[in-house]
Order: sequence, then C-alpha cells, then structure tokens
Amino acid sequence: MKKKGHRPITRVKNPEPKMDDPDWIIWAAWADRITFEEIEKKTGKKESDVIKIMRRSLKLPSFRLWRKRVNQKSIKHRKKFEYSRKEITSKIKKGNYL
Repeated sequence: MKKKGHRPITRVKNPEPKMDDPDWIIWAAWADRITFEEIEKKTGKKESDVIKIMRRSLKLPSFRLWRKRVNQKSIKHRKKFEYSRKEITSKIKKGNYL
C-alpha cells in the first residue's frame, strides 16, 4: 500500500554544486541560462578566466564542443540574450511564428 503524499525524489542529471566548490564555475559555464556576467558577479571570474578554467579542466574535444556551443548560443552574454528575446517577441507580435 502506498503512502499518501509520498513524492518520488527527482534526480537531476547534473545537480548544481555548492558555490564554494571550484566545480561550480564549470557547471555554470555549461548551463545555458547562466550568463558570463552572472558568473562574474558571483565569483569575480571574467569570461576570459572562465575560458581558461574550462580549457584546463576539460578534455580537448569537450572544450571545443563547449566553445562551439557558447559561440552559437546568444544566451551566454546578457546583451545578446536580451537582443534575441526582443527579436523573438517582435516576430511573435507580427505573426511570424518560429
């Protein structure tokens, strides 16, 4: 018989490490919705520092994949993210759906 109110624990593939853990920067760099500006605000590490950390920490193919992903996605930079959001909303308002 099942207990009422029992909820299964949802496991996250890559759970967020604690802020004081050095792996937090790597986790945040892989996360799509965390910008370089937010990483700098929380850790003091600039984008170039994050790139150096990623280059040192990842294997070469993984680093290349990450760099390609970061360069293609406009959401790792706050200004590009805001611009892309404006572009999407203006298309929706005009009726040009994605």
